[in-house]
Amino acid sequence: MASPGVKPDHKVAVQNDFLVEGGDVESGVQNPLKRGLQSRHMQMIAIGGAIGAGLFVGSGKALATGGPASLIICYAIVGVMLLFTCQALAELAVLYPVNGAFFTYTVRFVDPSWGFATGWDYVLTWLTVLPFELVAAGITIEFWRTDINMSVWITLFLVVLVGIQFFGVRGYGEVEFILSIIKITACVAFIILGVVIDCGGTGDQGYIGAKYWKDPGAFRNGFKGFAGVFVVAAFSFGGTELVGLAAAESENPRKSIPKASKQVFWRIAFFYIVNLFIVGLIVPYDNGRLISGTSGIDAKASPFVIAIEAAGIKVLPHIINGVITIAVISVANSATFASSRTMQALAAQGMGPKFLAYVDKSGRPLWSIVVQLAMGLVAYVAVAGKEQALAAFTWLLALGGASYFFVWATVCLTHIRFRYVWKAQGNSLDDIPYKPALGILGSYIGLALNTLALLATMYTSAYDGENLSAKTWFETCLAVVVVAVLYIGHKIFTKDWRLYIPANEVDLSGARILLKLEDEEETPPKTWRNLPRRIMGALF
Repeated sequence: MASPGVKPDHKVAVQNDFLVEGGDVESGVQNPLKRGLQSRHMQMIAIGGAIGAGLFVGSGKALATGGPASLIICYAIVGVMLLFTCQALAELAVLYPVNGAFFTYTVRFVDPSWGFATGWDYVLTWLTVLPFELVAAGITIEFWRTDINMSVWITLFLVVLVGIQFFGVRGYGEVEFILSIIKITACVAFIILGVVIDCGGTGDQGYIGAKYWKDPGAFRNGFKGFAGVFVVAAFSFGGTELVGLAAAESENPRKSIPKASKQVFWRIAFFYIVNLFIVGLIVPYDNGRLISGTSGIDAKASPFVIAIEAAGIKVLPHIINGVITIAVISVANSATFASSRTMQALAAQGMGPKFLAYVDKSGRPLWSIVVQLAMGLVAYVAVAGKEQALAAFTWLLALGGASYFFVWATVCLTHIRFRYVWKAQGNSLDDIPYKPALGILGSYIGLALNTLALLATMYTSAYDGENLSAKTWFETCLAVVVVAVLYIGHKIFTKDWRLYIPANEVDLSGARILLKLEDEEETPPKTWRNLPRRIMGALF
């Protein structure tokens, strides 16, 4: 018996030099999604897609909360967590490059109710992110111009997003390719500049070295400060899973997805850890500007801007603000892509309104895109400035507060469950086209770290300063309640109270890529002696 929500079809076809079991690899209806993402798009989405205000501005709050040592340690831990998560998602996405990615896999291999709950929570997260990013983009423009009403900039950015959607997935890919190059260039340039500043090569500060690690110190606020950095770090990596979501629209998922997932290692190690190490060297955690920003994208609170201005460089703060503006637009572009594709997949699985499943002749999930862009109009409500409107906007954002942890943990859990079912049905691991170096061990580590991140979020958000506060908890952790309600509601509606689908009822054949017909890469034998080679192969 096939799992609920899955319609197995055992036809075999050839697509892009692959054997495909189950016919079309798309899970949509009517017309298939267009496979317009090339390998270069996928790699840039992986390397620079999630680099945004969380790195350029949010890291300042993290530095002020826990100090430079906590900053490096926590971002490294979360980086390892996301590395294992992306590797697990890559294995599933290469074998089953279907729309909806993690949610579709969860419905098939774990439990339809849990897939329904996490899928719709993920949609709600990106739906509410779009208006926030439009407002954020307007705020970054106010760094230069305060004489023009912010609604003008919101309208301009919204029109740009509509224009990008006109070109379908290729438009999304090209925009992300260009914006990612700009963000990566900015990161590399700051590392070089940061070394010059630290060595006293510019400004009147002289040689700095590691003196800020001694005074005011490497750590701040004890365990609460460390946990607070952990939370900020986790949110900074939001959107990393988009590589797996884009699998259904990749020209060659067998090649592009493994390459893209391996780029996560470089983004974590170089663009995050090295940049933040430099920031911790040249900006003390007790600098008052780190926590004086009016928002999470206020360039004046960016440690990058603070360091540059302290060095007496006049022009570069404007350049950094421009990079932050680009990063915000990039996130808004990703929000439209992520929510529309997930909505279409949910509807195609019978878990949402039927009209959202429609895909036009150009391969665009048209009505899902319309719903997402319509949510952008909420940005005008926030700009209105009325207290009630701002409060409603704050609670909308709270819907996605802890959603990423559910998504990432679900990916790791689904991979573990998939491997169990794969073996239980008598299949060989040799038939899986791409396998992470550490297999399900990495997924167990990722699941554990995601669980710790969620617990840390729930702990730190329970306090408003020194006092317990239900309001601050719900503003960050409302997603916990939303997921629980969606999960229980789906169980009641379907009357299926099983915690998971029995292994013998899981369909492993539908819409699955088997093995590449030729040019298959040699896989080293699985022995402890070859473990270093396997790990290096996964990273490089």
